Amino acid sequence: MNALGRQILVEFYHCNPRVLNDRDRIASAMGEAARLSGATVVEEVFHLFNPYGISGVVVIAESHLSIHTWPEYGYAAVDLFTCGEEILPEKAFEHLQKELGSESVSVMELKRGILEPKDKPLRHKPILPAEDTCGEAA
Repeated sequence: MNALGRQILVEFYHCNPRVLNDRDRIASAMGEAARLSGATVVEEVFHLFNPYGISGVVVIAESHLSIHTWPEYGYAAVDLFTCGEEILPEKAFEHLQKELGSESVSVMELKRGILEPKDKPLRHKPILPAEDTCGEAA
């Protein structure tokens, strides 16, 4: 299948609730997970909700790694979207499972940006035609 990227959705169950509500620890674990996967970290943003829960994203050159935590349920949802095949998502998820203290994990992978033609490899950074700001050829 010829796709621009892949999105991997991971559900971490039976996690340590204290870890799931520790903004600094979640940020550190997510940044390290991105690096372990071989991704290039561009920026990181994490938010601690009141009374509890964290949402955050590690923007990577290859797309993003995000997390949403529910400490009250011992649950975290993680999303890794990447273009290309160089990233090793299993490295990121193994690290996060350990850091979150997760006893059970569910994984689903989706292909994104399925384009024609299917018999030729896709270039992730194709050369765009010269255009002005109105979309007309220069």
